[in-house]
Amino acid sequence: MTVDVVTDITIERPVDVVSGYATDPSNAPEWYANIESVEWETAPPAQIGSKVAFVARFLGRRLSYTYEFVELVASRRLVMRTVQGPFPMETTYTWEPAGEHATRMTLRNCGEPAGFSKLVAPIMAIAMRRANRKDLAALRRILERS
Repeated sequence: MTVDVVTDITIERPVDVVSGYATDPSNAPEWYANIESVEWETAPPAQIGSKVAFVARFLGRRLSYTYEFVELVASRRLVMRTVQGPFPMETTYTWEPAGEHATRMTLRNCGEPAGFSKLVAPIMAIAMRRANRKDLAALRRILERS
């Protein structure tokens, strides 16, 4: 069973501000509630081929995984894929103008659960959608404050 979760939000900040902040994995613990830590495995800034290790908590489990940046179009699209971790996942961010000074950001997580994850895939999708909505709301609060 494929888990494919898409969420979006409108943030009252220009596209370059939203995408610039979201593209930097070092900011992730500030707006992703479940991410405990981030460690660059390659030198910043983010670019195609960059690798970043994350430690997170999800559904009561501690997860360690590494993302590789596989597509990056400045202020338009970012695609990251896990190269190591318990659940093969692809995460995509897209940004588009939503008015003169606002941005519509879409977050998509798509993957094929294996092992234990396969057993809880339906619950995982629901929990992931809920977490993504909260995370995008946190991102909006942070960026609209600045």
